[in-house]
Amino acid sequence: MLQEVMFSGFGGQGVLTIAKNLSYTAMLEGKETCWMPTYGPEMRGGTCGCTVSVSDKPVSSPILEEYTTVVALNQPSLAKYEPKVKEGGLLIWESTNIHNGPTRTDINIVGIPAYEESNRIGNVLMIGMILLGAYIQKTEAITIQGVIDALKKTLPERRHNLIPLNEKALKRGFELAEAIKCC
Repeated sequence: MLQEVMFSGFGGQGVLTIAKNLSYTAMLEGKETCWMPTYGPEMRGGTCGCTVSVSDKPVSSPILEEYTTVVALNQPSLAKYEPKVKEGGLLIWESTNIHNGPTRTDINIVGIPAYEESNRIGNVLMIGMILLGAYIQKTEAITIQGVIDALKKTLPERRHNLIPLNEKALKRGFELAEAIKCC
């Protein structure tokens, strides 16, 4: 199993956080992983991305030209990375705010209204966790329980009160993706 993933969106959307959670969870679950963030000097509001590789064998390099999966949180990211999904790969996109959806027919496409759903669960910062839940459902690269265990290790204790909300967001993303038959 080798998953080569690009998470991309605007700075401040949690792109680096969800990518780090994926990588850290994979490590805790005994998988090989590496992650490499990319962002400009503007940080918040500018485009950022993060490549994550998860495998059961050593990972040779985090520098990739194509991806097995792309998770796009905004229109510029979708435009930039849709062409870089490997044929037969997976594209997960935030369908609430991206108005010009994907056009490829040789990949699996999963539109998740993560912004809308994050408002329903009461915290717009949960967009990334909803999309991570969708990713987990479609790839089985890691587990939701693994992410919860990782959050217990990575979040400061004063933020552990947010773990149930994160779990709710992960499960909601999983449910939404499960209803989309593609992969």
